[in-house]
Amino acid sequence: MVERRPWLDALAHALLLLGVAVIAFPVYLTWVASTQSAEQIATSTPLSLLPGDQMLTNYRLALLGGETSAGSRFAPGLPMMGVSLAMALTIALGKIAISLLSAFAIVYFRFPLRKLVFWAIFVTLMLPVEVRIGPTYEVIASLGLLNTYAGLTVPLIASATATFLFRQFFMTIPDELVEAARVDGAGPMRFFWDVLLPMSRTSMAALFVIQFIYGWNQYLWPLLVTTDESMYPIVLGIKRLITGEAYTEWNIVMATAMLAMLPPAIVVLAMQKWFVKGLVDSEK
Repeated sequence: MVERRPWLDALAHALLLLGVAVIAFPVYLTWVASTQSAEQIATSTPLSLLPGDQMLTNYRLALLGGETSAGSRFAPGLPMMGVSLAMALTIALGKIAISLLSAFAIVYFRFPLRKLVFWAIFVTLMLPVEVRIGPTYEVIASLGLLNTYAGLTVPLIASATATFLFRQFFMTIPDELVEAARVDGAGPMRFFWDVLLPMSRTSMAALFVIQFIYGWNQYLWPLLVTTDESMYPIVLGIKRLITGEAYTEWNIVMATAMLAMLPPAIVVLAMQKWFVKGLVDSEK
C-alpha cells in the first residue's frame, strides 16, 4: 500500500507551478511588449510588466501591414501566416500519407531486399537537414521550384521517423486479422483502407501535431528557397522585421510573434486528447 505524504504532494505542485511560470513568463512578457508603443519599450528599463494601450494598433499593423508613426513600413503578416499554414498542413499530411504507405509496403509485402530498404530509410535519420541541404537546393533550383509551394514543402515531406513508428505499430497487428480480411476477399488496399487506417487514427493524430509544428516553425529551408516576399512564411517574416539597425520597433515584432504562436497552440489544444492517446495508448 502506497502511503500518501502531503508534503510531497505540495512539493510536486510547487515544482510544477515553478515550471509553468518559467515557461509562461517569456510569453507574457512578449504579449506585454506587443501592447506597448516602441517608445515605451525603448525608454523603459526594465520593461514594464503592465500591458499598454497600443494593442489594437500593433496587432492591426502586424496583420495588415502599414506605416507606423515613426515612418517605418511593415509588410502584412496575414499572407505570411497563410504561407506557413499551407506549409505546415502540406508537410504534416504529406509525411503521414507517405509514411503510412511506405510502412504498409515494408510490413505486408514480400519483395527482395525488403529489410535493406527499411534500413536505408532508417539510416537517413543520421543525415540532418544541414548535411543534405546543398544537394537538395541544387535539385530544387534545377527543377525551377524556387519561390513555389512545391519547393517549400516537397523536400521536407519524407520522414523516416514516422515510417518507423507506423512500421512498429503495424507489426503489432495480429496475423489473424490479416487472414480474416483475406478470407473475406479484401485486397491489400481494401485491408489498408478499412482496417489499418481506422486503427492508426491516434498515431496519425499524434504525428499530425508534431509535424504541423515542425512545418510551421521552418526557417532555414524557406530562407534558402524564397526570395519573393509573397512566399515568406511567418517565421522568416519575423526575422525580416528585425532589421539590425539602431531602431527596431519591437512592439510590432512582438505582436507578430504572438500571432505566429496562435495556430500551433490552437492545433495542440484542439487535438490534445488524441495527441496524448496516440503517444501513450497501450491497446495497439
